[in-house]
Amino acid sequence: MSAFDERGDNVPLLHDDVHGQVEENADDIISNAFARTTPTTGERWHSPLVLSPGSDPSSHAGAVSRTVPETATFGRNLGWFHVYSLIVSRIIGSGIFATPGSIYRSVGSIGLSLLLWFLGAIIAACALTVSLEYGCMLPRSGGEKVYLEFTYAKPKYLASILFAFYTIFLYTGASNCIVFGEYVTFAFGLPDTKFVTRGFALALLTFTVVIHGCFLRAGIAVQTALGYTKIILMIFITLTAMVVVIRGKGAVNTGSLFEGSIWGWGSVSPALLKVTYAYQGYATANDVMNEIKNPVRTLRTAATAALATVCLMYFFVNLAYFSVVSGDDIKNSGELIGGLFFARVFGENIGRRVLSLAVAISTAGNVMSGFFSHSRLDQEVARQGVIPFSKFFASSRPFNAPLSALSLTYVPAVFIIIATPPADIYAFILDVQSYAQQFFALAIVVGLVLLRRTQPNLQRPYKAPWVAVAVRMITCFALIMAPFIKPKGGQGDVRFWYGTYAVATLSVLCIAVIYWYVWTVELPRRKGYELVEQAEILDDGTSVTILVKEPRI
Repeated sequence: MSAFDERGDNVPLLHDDVHGQVEENADDIISNAFARTTPTTGERWHSPLVLSPGSDPSSHAGAVSRTVPETATFGRNLGWFHVYSLIVSRIIGSGIFATPGSIYRSVGSIGLSLLLWFLGAIIAACALTVSLEYGCMLPRSGGEKVYLEFTYAKPKYLASILFAFYTIFLYTGASNCIVFGEYVTFAFGLPDTKFVTRGFALALLTFTVVIHGCFLRAGIAVQTALGYTKIILMIFITLTAMVVVIRGKGAVNTGSLFEGSIWGWGSVSPALLKVTYAYQGYATANDVMNEIKNPVRTLRTAATAALATVCLMYFFVNLAYFSVVSGDDIKNSGELIGGLFFARVFGENIGRRVLSLAVAISTAGNVMSGFFSHSRLDQEVARQGVIPFSKFFASSRPFNAPLSALSLTYVPAVFIIIATPPADIYAFILDVQSYAQQFFALAIVVGLVLLRRTQPNLQRPYKAPWVAVAVRMITCFALIMAPFIKPKGGQGDVRFWYGTYAVATLSVLCIAVIYWYVWTVELPRRKGYELVEQAEILDDGTSVTILVKEPRI
């Protein structure tokens, strides 16, 4: 295959010719930092990040130089259906099968629960438009990391380090692994002990790391198949519920849909956090843009189609649950809503064993797609040179796959699965991950507004509506403030203090700021050196930035 075959949309190719210092003059930065040289002809192609006549290239010098040039050693292996399946598989995980009970318990009624799922769909659609604008403007792997570095060039390294701490310490994938373990235990009728559940969780975690880290194409094939399996499964759930209701064997939920609703923001906000978490994954393709054929066109169409598919399925599956299982049973079931649904419809043998196993497989698909995209984020963090052993974690050796980067997520995930109390582990991990994500989402949407004002001439193949931008900004701010509002009754959805997830998140982010200040400001000032960036190409073709200490003159 020639270097031109997968170019598409005038987007950078797979290899760099960026060598030496990244400190270039402002005129060359726009032209060089986002240009790539094809290995066969030496001809250079540029990304859609170009400036219109009359704009000032020097204003982007710092931002562009803070973003490591694109390198993808894996090749462009992802077509439209791969991307569609990747996004669907990433969004549909344990959320729709595991969280309705927790949401119902928080808000007290079926009607308010359904309203929150509908509101979550609107919020996700607005958030997707922001991701599409950034993704089409900066079509390279790295997603939020690239957008933050491009937008917030100063203070130097702060955006990179904050995101590094978030992606390494606050994202683990452990929650879905645990739900997988619970459903497998439920399916086979095994003793529901922490050893059995955690054993299955660790097995899935290890399998995912091995297949994505050692067998790249096999991992893509498996997760694509699992993505379409999820669509079939959710259609099956919906049709099954319709048959049950038509036959007059549905659940008896008396009273108004909104009877018993708890409208206080302190109660609604944790539930809304879980709903937004269930929609997370719409921006998965942004993390792997280097591997997508015709990336800009594919991103716009596949991401929109995938989110629309999931929103419709979520609504109908929730209706299916409430049509078959009573509100009291859902409230008391904890995470295993899907298992109760299947047991109620098909009886213990089929319901518990076969269909609960199908839900476990669906959750496994979410874990696989999550690790697939997140390993690329970890590689981008490592390529920036802001973490120890950065060249090791950035490398794709020995299997031309991100095995080293996967270990960054694997280790904390193992710790969380083993160490967290089983009764509260799922809700707590969901709260921490969702809450941390709101800070970066707010920074990105604010950055989008700033770029529109300061750089109106940047080429934008897609532009998010202002209404969607405003909704995204308001939602992020409201969810960030939510932990400071006491829920009704003073108790959240965990047995410990309801605001623990916020304290944990803020603690990690504060440690990141301290790390940034000590490493980039205080130590260089005291010891009389400065950090200088040097570009280096690894043996596998990956470009990295090395931070070298040079005496201050």
